[in-house]
Amino acid sequence: MDKLIFHIDVNSAYLSWEATYRLQQGEKLDLRTIPSVVGGDEESRHGIVLTKSIPAKKYNIQTGETLYNARVKCPDLVIVPPRYWLYMQCSSAMHEIFLEYTPKIQRFSVDESFLSFSNMENLYSDYMELAETIKERIKKELGFTVNIGISNNKLLAKVASDLKKPDRIHTLFPNEIKNKMWPLPVEDLFMVGRATAPKLHSLNIKTIGDLANYDVEILKNKLKSHGQVIWNYANGIEFSEVRKSNSIEMKGIGNSTTIAFDVEDKEIAHKVLLSLCETVGMRLRDSQNCCTVVSVSIRGSDLIFYSRQKKLSVATDSTRKIYEVVCYLFDNVWKGNPVRHLGVHITDFCGNDFYQCSLLDNFNYEKDRKINRTVDAIRLKYGSKAVVRSCFLHSGLSSMCGGVGEEDYPLMSSLL
Repeated sequence: MDKLIFHIDVNSAYLSWEATYRLQQGEKLDLRTIPSVVGGDEESRHGIVLTKSIPAKKYNIQTGETLYNARVKCPDLVIVPPRYWLYMQCSSAMHEIFLEYTPKIQRFSVDESFLSFSNMENLYSDYMELAETIKERIKKELGFTVNIGISNNKLLAKVASDLKKPDRIHTLFPNEIKNKMWPLPVEDLFMVGRATAPKLHSLNIKTIGDLANYDVEILKNKLKSHGQVIWNYANGIEFSEVRKSNSIEMKGIGNSTTIAFDVEDKEIAHKVLLSLCETVGMRLRDSQNCCTVVSVSIRGSDLIFYSRQKKLSVATDSTRKIYEVVCYLFDNVWKGNPVRHLGVHITDFCGNDFYQCSLLDNFNYEKDRKINRTVDAIRLKYGSKAVVRSCFLHSGLSSMCGGVGEEDYPLMSSLL
């Protein structure tokens, strides 16, 4: 066949990676075999379920619900905290295995990727044998399992990988759509979310097959252009290419936090924003981009939300530059009310293969970039707390760090 695409998805990714890490550290109990979840810190008001084990699903525990509700459903539930540095390491290790088989890889998210094997039949004559080889290598070498969906387009490959789990391989070619995909609930279709599903139900569309055989003109009238898109998807129509890239394509990067206490002091708010800028800056540099738009969002203890953004004259990937803009925006928009939630978001990306400096700016961009690269590498290898800004040491915010400024690392600055 001309096109052959794999969609590889880690089973219960965060929990699987945590379980694998603990087993490698000598623990005997596998979190995947008991009711367990990865959840946020309830004391910091982040108490929701991020991912769950298969045994936890039997208690109807849902991703996104509060840990309190999850415990009501299962009093013996085991809850473990997230380790984002671990997830990035596991994702990168899996990606290295993929590169041994094809250079055409699109990292769709931290735990799933599309691999193109189009026009490689002379190299891989049996795609099922190839999928089995990759699946077993990941299980043996990395310790976790994946599902692999196989088709001739990305949409069908993704739907296939979501069929029966875990540790399975499924095909979903056009001639299999009627039997394998159409009987599924319409909510299982990509791009049919919580807002769209009720609208489809009101039209008596319950399954993907119902949607595929519905009058597309009525769908376009009710849902505008989105109606055409999901009708195409229900019929297996999708033509996007697997983008050859080593980084995730994204339109924006953001990070936000619900603070453990209401912030009423500008200096503390700035430190929280700095911690968010560090994570955002590190992710921006990892994507090999610079940004030209920075925004800050604020939610008060009264739950009223407001935000501001600024267009930069010079694109940047510097944590410090992003932080300067964020503080400027915050100071100009904050109404002085107690703050419960803060967020930082960056958009409008361009490549970071060169850096355009302003003639009016005496900032040392080259030194800043060297420091950022060094600290990013240390944190990626040894964890986010391997290098910490001095301003966080006695602030109670040390758990929220990642990026850098040379004034906080004087020894490192002198070495560079």
